[in-house]
Amino acid sequence: MAEHPTGIPIQLEPLVVRVLAPNPSPYTFGGTQTYIVGHDDLAVIDPGPDDPAHIDTLLRIIAGRPVRAIVITHHHRDHSPASSPLAAATGAPIVGAVPQHVTGDHPGLDAAFDADYAPDRVLADGEAVQGDGWTLRALATPGHTSNHLAFVLPETGALFSGDHVMGWATSVVSPPDGDMGQYMASLERLLGRDERIYYPGHGEAVEQPQRLVRGMLGHRKQREGQILRLLAAGPLPLADMTARMYVGLDPRLIPAAQRSVLAHLYDLRGRGLADEEGEQWRITG
Repeated sequence: MAEHPTGIPIQLEPLVVRVLAPNPSPYTFGGTQTYIVGHDDLAVIDPGPDDPAHIDTLLRIIAGRPVRAIVITHHHRDHSPASSPLAAATGAPIVGAVPQHVTGDHPGLDAAFDADYAPDRVLADGEAVQGDGWTLRALATPGHTSNHLAFVLPETGALFSGDHVMGWATSVVSPPDGDMGQYMASLERLLGRDERIYYPGHGEAVEQPQRLVRGMLGHRKQREGQILRLLAAGPLPLADMTARMYVGLDPRLIPAAQRSVLAHLYDLRGRGLADEEGEQWRITG
């Protein structure tokens, strides 16, 4: 499943090294990609799960160099838990996404929130951390989570896209914290930008990012149209709708698919196009 071996530093460009964490799953693909930015001083983006072997690997790569910041795109438990032990080992501050306390987690989804995430500094849209020869500027991209940030490396035209844009699949958008309207707006925001390459939280680097983002927008609009056509034929419960939309889907991914369909339905309800009666959804108007 892994696209390259875990624990091996891969030099993607002079300022960027990638390390794959050993946490493959149906929701993380080969695992979480941790990125180390810089030469003489460093930033570590999304250090990943609290896995001792992965943390030891990161410390070997850091090799005693000063770490200016441990940067978090969002605090799902496959992205942020290693921030605390890594901060303790390096003295670096944890910066990035604002902590969110989400209730009502849905068992079976690997992407549960890291309840222990405690940043030293929250970065607002446009704020940055800097080191010798590098800058990481926060770009608010809510939708996958309400607190999701991407980070631009203007020195090379790269963007670290977290789970907003991934290199292997579209993101799960799971209410109540995930919001399909915000997700679509964040994709539209990326279309107005010109970064040359995306480094995602999962999967390989995206070398034609504008093409992929346009495709992701088209895919979500296609799903929305599919929902409206199904509801036009009569009311349906969420489970039946998902089964008709995702024929042949890996059963392990059905809970995630249901959450994304529900996110579409909430968005349609907010726009006055669908509503819920009991356990069934219907078209309005």
